[in-house]
Order: sequence, then C-alpha cells, then structure tokens
Amino acid sequence: MKKEKTKYEIIIPLIIFFIISVISIFSASLSINSKQIVTKQVIWYLIGFIILIITPKKIINKIIDNSFIFYLIGNTFLLLLLIFGTEVNGSKCWFILPGIGSFQPSEFMKLILILTNAKIFNMFDLRYKKRSMKEDIKLFFIILLITLIPSILTFLEPDTGMVIIYFLISFIMLFIYGIRKSIFIILILIMIISSGVFLYFYFNYQDNFINIFGTSFFYRVDRLLDWSNKSGMQLTNALAAIKAAGLFGFGVGNTPIYIPEPHTDFIFSVFASNFGLIGTLILIITIVIFDVGLLKAANNTKDKLKKYIIIGFVSMILYQQIQNISMNIGLLPITGITLPFISYGGSSLLSYMMSMTIILKNN
Repeated sequence: MKKEKTKYEIIIPLIIFFIISVISIFSASLSINSKQIVTKQVIWYLIGFIILIITPKKIINKIIDNSFIFYLIGNTFLLLLLIFGTEVNGSKCWFILPGIGSFQPSEFMKLILILTNAKIFNMFDLRYKKRSMKEDIKLFFIILLITLIPSILTFLEPDTGMVIIYFLISFIMLFIYGIRKSIFIILILIMIISSGVFLYFYFNYQDNFINIFGTSFFYRVDRLLDWSNKSGMQLTNALAAIKAAGLFGFGVGNTPIYIPEPHTDFIFSVFASNFGLIGTLILIITIVIFDVGLLKAANNTKDKLKKYIIIGFVSMILYQQIQNISMNIGLLPITGITLPFISYGGSSLLSYMMSMTIILKNN
C-alpha cells in the first residue's frame, strides 16, 4: 500500500506536467511561429507513457546489467556528433534525423552515466565489505574518469550546462554513497583555488584568455557571469514577463513581452506570464510532490543498486529544476538548462520518461 501511494505521487504529477508542458509550449509556439512543436511534444509524451506502461521489469534489469556497454555506445555517439552533427546556433549538439527531428545524445548520456556510476558502486559493495581510504580514493578517481570522458566530448560541442550536470550527478552520487568527507573537502579547496585563478586570469588578461581558450569559450564564461548584474535581454525580458503577470497572469497564449528561447530555457517565464502567481505556485507544489515521491521511492527500495540509480535521477532532476527556475528569476547564471518534463525536447523528455520507467518498475 505504501509503495502504491508513492507511485501515485510520481504518476499524477507526471500527468500534470504533461498538461502544463503542452499548454506552455502552445503559448511559446505563437511567439516563435512554430505550432508543430506542440504536436511533437504530445507525441513524445505519449511515446514516453507507452514506454512506462509496457516495458517489463526484466528488460529494465537487462539495461542496468549492461550499463557499461551503453556507456561505450553513448560516448561513441558523442564522438560521432563532433564529426557528423548538425551545427545549430554555433553548437553541434544534435543529429538531424529526416522526417523525425533532432536527436541529442548528451540527454541520454545523463541516464547512462547514472546507471554506470550505480553499477560501479555496487561492484565496490560486493568486493569491499569495509572500504579503506585507499579504496575510497580509487573509487573517486574511477568515477572521475567515467565522468570526464563524456564531459570533454560534450564540452567540445559546446554544451557547458550539460557538463555541469554530469559532474553534479557523479559528485552527489559519490557523496550519498558515503566516501570519506576529507576527499570532498580537498576537492572543494582545489575547486575554489582553481576558480579564483581562472577568474583572475579572465578579468585581468582577457586578450590572453581569448588567445588560449578562444572567443567561443570567452562568450560562454561571459554569459555565465552576466546574471550577477541582471544584464542580457533573456533575463531582463523573463523577469519583466513574470513581474507583469500579477496574480492570475495574462491567460493561455498571451505573452505580451517577447522572451528568447520561450519553449526551452525560458518555458517557466512563459508559464508564469500566462498563469501568474497562482499558476506558478501550482507548478512548484506539483514539482515538490513529485520530488518527494522520488525520494520515497529511493527510501522504499531495498536493493542498493536500484537505490543508487534513483539517487542519481533525483540529483539530476532536482538540480535542473532549481537551476532552470532560478535562472529564469535571476538567482543563478543562465546555463541553457531546461525544465524537466515541461520544456520542449524529445530527447530530454524520453530520457526522463525512461528514468521514471526504471524507478517505477523497481518499486
């Protein structure tokens, strides 16, 4: 009975996300003059729900058991993307499939990375009943290597936001797994010192910075930093749209202020503009219920391997929710992170629905 309640706490929010996503994308489609994205999102959601319903637990377990093979396949796709990928807005993040649409390998790599990390943790559990500092350091560097390979390939696309997600997934999973805190303290100190040196070089030697890292990387750093003074048209217009919406918003299809990337990065601003404070609170409450349901699912799972997998999913989704909403209201840098289950995108949506399939079929 307890497990059934947990499933409803995940499934019912998913249905609400579907409704909110389609309505928000419809509103966004009017400003970018592309109504086909609404139909595509509905189709991807239906495919996702079909996967969720018909995929047997036996298949799920096979996928988990063969996570290392999928890791190799995922990295191969990322490598091929750099060679054969279609460039859109200066980035090679997608394969264009004629008659179908685009395919973004990095979205599925998040899922593969979670499964691979969890498999490694489980192997360490079976091999070492009690880990020493030596084993913890060994585990840390294995996970670091596993994360670095797709991160380097994804960074070259370039997609900085996705790289952040890769590392966040791995480090949170390591932290929850329980490796010694001293390793994290040393890592944090190294990151603080490295970031300080990097920013000093960026602010004081910009010409040399551009010569070494290139103009593309300079622009990406500049974009990350411009949130602190609330500059940039994206953030300015997003904040204006949210503030102007009032209690009930302007209604479906009415977004009087132009918002760049309204169907992906700034879908939250579009929804807030349409439905105001009341609608925004409903969305946030639904997100909280959904996240709590995922945490309960992790707590209900007796199998350590499945628990590690769910923890990875929760860390990924929770970070993206916080990052996307916060960058829409100026609290965090704009990193191109979409809002899970709400933003437009077949690759991201299908990867999330596959994640939910693994979670729900193992509870």
